[in-house]
Amino acid sequence: MLYTAPKDVISFRGYTFPVKEGNANMEYDCRSHAFDQRGWGRSVQTPSQRGLTGPTATVLNDISSIIDSLLATAASMSVPVFLMGHSMGGAEVLQWAARGPSDIRSQIRGYVAESPYLTLHTSAQPRRMIAIAGRLAAKVLPKRQMVQKLQPRWLCRDPAVCKKWEDDELCHDTGTLEGLVGMMDRGAELNCDRIVVEDEKSFWIGHGSGDRVTSFESSKQWFGRLKAKDKEFKEYPGWFHKLHAEPGEDKITFANDVAGWILARANIQRTQALSEPQSKL
Repeated sequence: MLYTAPKDVISFRGYTFPVKEGNANMEYDCRSHAFDQRGWGRSVQTPSQRGLTGPTATVLNDISSIIDSLLATAASMSVPVFLMGHSMGGAEVLQWAARGPSDIRSQIRGYVAESPYLTLHTSAQPRRMIAIAGRLAAKVLPKRQMVQKLQPRWLCRDPAVCKKWEDDELCHDTGTLEGLVGMMDRGAELNCDRIVVEDEKSFWIGHGSGDRVTSFESSKQWFGRLKAKDKEFKEYPGWFHKLHAEPGEDKITFANDVAGWILARANIQRTQALSEPQSKL
């Protein structure tokens, strides 16, 4: 049995991945807070609202707002807070680490990015002319919706997980021109060092080498340029995009990797309760 104080993890999900399940880890006592961003999951009430994330400024302001709303409670309980993001959410967390309000950032203990979207995998990248046309169109029709479907088979090595995602009506694969361009730009700004993370907090980046949605190589190269003193890059050989949903014991391995890293930086010592020796008769 472990005796620990709680740790708060605020999670930001990826493109067309809604928030549906809690991620609380009872062994480590990590409390996970997640929310559906604008245009995704249960924030969508009508089809016309699908993908209406707004520009990057709105996305980052929303992140600041949700973090700020939780920090007061966390501070009163002396609870360390970590930010975690997956895919599109991973890039958003890294962007926020560079551009978020300094008074809020100062209260964050560390950042976790799972399969962050810095660039798409080469097999998933749009043709150059299509990307250029999309940027031009976004300036004229920013709210115009466009379906950009992910290939379910590349999300995870567990076919049941892929099928469940494909059948989920909340996974609508719909973005707006403004939102899709913003998503690409947030990753590109990090990948090309136009936005540089200078926060001296702790960073953990995890990526599967078999990911065919976002680029494993881009994550690894970006990590190499990251100036933070306390940083860790974890490669998962052959794993796909949703590390947290990979089959069998793999998802447990991933959960333990992340929780263990958080615990080590929460200044909380794991202690194992020892049983008193039993007399033998």
